Amino acid sequence: MADFTKKAIRNSFVKLLNEKPLKQITVRDIVDDCGVNRNTFYYHFQDIPQLVETMIKEDADRIIAENPRINSLEHCLEAIISFALQNRKAVLHIYRSTNRDMYEQYQWRVCEHVVTTYIDEVLQGRNIDPTDRRIIIEYVKCVCFGLVLGWLEKGMQDDIRADVHRLCELKQGDLEQMLDRCEQEK
Repeated sequence: MADFTKKAIRNSFVKLLNEKPLKQITVRDIVDDCGVNRNTFYYHFQDIPQLVETMIKEDADRIIAENPRINSLEHCLEAIISFALQNRKAVLHIYRSTNRDMYEQYQWRVCEHVVTTYIDEVLQGRNIDPTDRRIIIEYVKCVCFGLVLGWLEKGMQDDIRADVHRLCELKQGDLEQMLDRCEQEK
């Protein structure tokens, strides 16, 4: 029953986030929408910021679990972009709120997972120095994070999927060249 109630609170919160900015949502709005009392809300969450944090962490964990193998940079970004597009207004309301840093931390964590998974897939059978692996992961993670952050900053107006596809076409072979250099230097 607790999971059902927690999910109902979360669903009401997301529904409200899709209707109005975070700073305009109250605990009263959430409990009225989902049909529970205030004490029930406070049993599960200390306050709205904790609800936001819990929701972001759970979504990050879900995206990570759903993407155990990633075989391209495009696939890396698709995991992040799909979630954002499905929850466009809610994501923008959180991104534009005082909880922006929390959302950016979530984004960073998801980027780190998908990029590390992708790089480890590419590295299979290659003899790469651990420091080089770390540097390459950081580089690709920053590119992915920066693209998504720039897209959010512009209100998610651009067709980011087309931009990512084109970027992947332009950068095709770059990662393989870096890895070849790493192996040659050993």
